Amino acid sequence: MDRESDLALAQDVLLLRSVGVRCVLVHGGGPQVDTMLRRVGKEPEFRDGLRVTDAETLEIVRMVLVGKINRDLVATINSQAGEEPVAVGVSGEDAGLLTVTPADSALGFVGNVTGVRAELLHRLLDDGLTPVVSTVGANLEGQPYNVNADEAARAIAVAMHAEKIVYLTAVPGLLEDPKDESTLIPRLTSTELRGRIEHESVGKGMIPKLKACADAVDQGVGFAHIIDGRVHHSLLIELLTDHGVGTMVKREASW
Repeated sequence: MDRESDLALAQDVLLLRSVGVRCVLVHGGGPQVDTMLRRVGKEPEFRDGLRVTDAETLEIVRMVLVGKINRDLVATINSQAGEEPVAVGVSGEDAGLLTVTPADSALGFVGNVTGVRAELLHRLLDDGLTPVVSTVGANLEGQPYNVNADEAARAIAVAMHAEKIVYLTAVPGLLEDPKDESTLIPRLTSTELRGRIEHESVGKGMIPKLKACADAVDQGVGFAHIIDGRVHHSLLIELLTDHGVGTMVKREASW
């Protein structure tokens, strides 16, 4: 997302907060990590949409996600909040927010979330703050791991008993034909979504996001949404209008 998109997102979050919607922002930073890796002479490597993360890559992931993107998002939200800054940056490593175990030895330091200290985020929200979470977790020994942001957001939403989880992407939503944006699928169930995940039209980079949406609603989150983060105020349009702008996923087909 660019600076203008970040500003629009910040304004959306603050408006939702003003009407009583409690928001937690969970972010990754794939393109920025790729840029930094190439700057130091490393070519990004992925398997099934997940980043292969050796020790040097992990160091760069932590630097970019925690030290750069998180700080920028917090600053952007607070710059729009007026006299009362509300955004607070949190890493998944902080106070054991995200506990992880290794996902696959072939991926290196990539972790699956096994525990979320949801009470920490609820406490921040109760204090009128908006948490902005960077997706680096740690195991019980304190070893950091890169965590796929889609998976981290799902785990957090489930642990917090969230009503909605919204994924901001660089596409309009799930498309019948990825080359034709007019083929947007506006609504489907988690079962229908799982049936599409392995379809040849679905890019590998979308697979973790789609799996996370299906898992989220099957594990108790009311709705999962995939929307285009490039469209300014798409978050408000999706959540506050009847038709929305992206793809909505629900466990049962009772629309």
